Amino acid sequence: MRAVLEQLEVRRAQARIGGGQKRVDAQHAKGKLTARERLVVLLDEGSFEEYDMYVTHRATDFGMADQKVAGDGVVTGWGTINGRLVYVFSQDFTVLGGSLSETHAQKICKIMDMAVRNGAPVIGLNDSGGARIQEGVASLAGYADVFKRNVDASGVIPQISVIMGPCAGGAVYSPAMTDLIFMVRDSSYMFVTGPDVVKTVTNEIVTAEELGGAATHTQKSSVADGAFDNDIEALEEVRRLFDFLPLNNREKPPARPFHDDPERIELRLDTLAPESANKPYDMKELITAIADEGDFFELHAAFARNIIIGFVRIEGRTVGVVANQPMVLAGCLDIDSSRKAARFVRFCDAFDIPILTLVDVPGFLPGTAQEYGGVIKHGAKLLFAYSQATVPMVTLITRKAYGGAYDVMASKHIGADINYAWPTAEIAVMGAKGAAEILYRSELGDPERLAARTREYEQRFANPFIAAERGFIDEVIMPHSSRKRIARAFAALRGKSVETRWKKHDTIPL
Repeated sequence: MRAVLEQLEVRRAQARIGGGQKRVDAQHAKGKLTARERLVVLLDEGSFEEYDMYVTHRATDFGMADQKVAGDGVVTGWGTINGRLVYVFSQDFTVLGGSLSETHAQKICKIMDMAVRNGAPVIGLNDSGGARIQEGVASLAGYADVFKRNVDASGVIPQISVIMGPCAGGAVYSPAMTDLIFMVRDSSYMFVTGPDVVKTVTNEIVTAEELGGAATHTQKSSVADGAFDNDIEALEEVRRLFDFLPLNNREKPPARPFHDDPERIELRLDTLAPESANKPYDMKELITAIADEGDFFELHAAFARNIIIGFVRIEGRTVGVVANQPMVLAGCLDIDSSRKAARFVRFCDAFDIPILTLVDVPGFLPGTAQEYGGVIKHGAKLLFAYSQATVPMVTLITRKAYGGAYDVMASKHIGADINYAWPTAEIAVMGAKGAAEILYRSELGDPERLAARTREYEQRFANPFIAAERGFIDEVIMPHSSRKRIARAFAALRGKSVETRWKKHDTIPL
């Protein structure tokens, strides 16, 4: 019996060392943790239960019969984050470059199936050279099996991808179909075709970092939701994010103990919006003033900065925030901000996370670049997402809400439950100056008369009371009471229930 137990320990030790100490040292030399070290940081201490530790590949071509390593380049299993169940896979670059084989894919599929059955999220730590060339179509089939499960699990359980090394070719499409993607600066990259292929086909000379590094995907492509400086920071932030999310689409987001008075008054908000409508202010000040303990987990912070998205807690409960940012492009909606917000609204709706919308929007960004780029279709995505959402929705208009952008930003007309406005709100078809120039075109040659017409329009429409008189605004509130009123609004909406018509699926304007 003792010999059998010793043999088990020997086999476990062999599996845990992965590709060997030399390759582990090489991983550390790059500033990267190994697959198992990453799971130690991500999961609660002692909670990891590993599956398929002894699985090896079945390939024999190209000398592969002599290159079998227990685990086959991926560590899979389940554990807990702050006591809540999560399924994980962590690719091991020390074993054949973390390349995906038929059995490697089967291990990932197995824990994804278990996650769906048991109603728990999946977190994938990606660090792989791509498909294992020696296995040919078998590895491609493995990727497709994973892709299908990503789709089947979408909207059922949260799926999070952390790119912690290379992720190239077909490997990028699995993270692309997950809900949230995070990268590590200077050590991770994603692209469909690498720099060498790009040079051969297009004669462009580009580095891997420029082509698919963290800066590229957080600032330009919007593929990644965020980037961090090293493996440990990335994994700690994923732990923090995990606490905002429900385990699946049938559970409510977690309610955490809180020590912040829901009726807290913030007098600084009374002077947040400048007297001049043309002066910007930082909308993040309002978000942190409303949030419990000022805690705000922002997503896509470096992309389309004219709109802000992320998670806060109000009375200990998760709320998704969508907010125009007057500091960037005056808070205008455009192609990128519409896509960014629409995806976030759909994610919140899929997982029953209430949505708070903070509005200061002068309209859609004008110009040929926007029109040629399809701003009509992209703006419609955000309109569609809000209109389709059935979760509790509270909207607060702080200043400008002009034209079609007023409608799009969670107005009462498209399904928001409670709509508040500050006294500084201006709800109109357009700004006073532009409106006067259109309404009194014949008086353009008389600046004084036109200025008087502009003031007249401002007095008539540049306020929230016309909308309030029609019931489109439920209440005009004092800025300092925003947290209290919003907290009470969400508390009143916790029992919200909406009947929807049966359909196979919608046809969102993609």
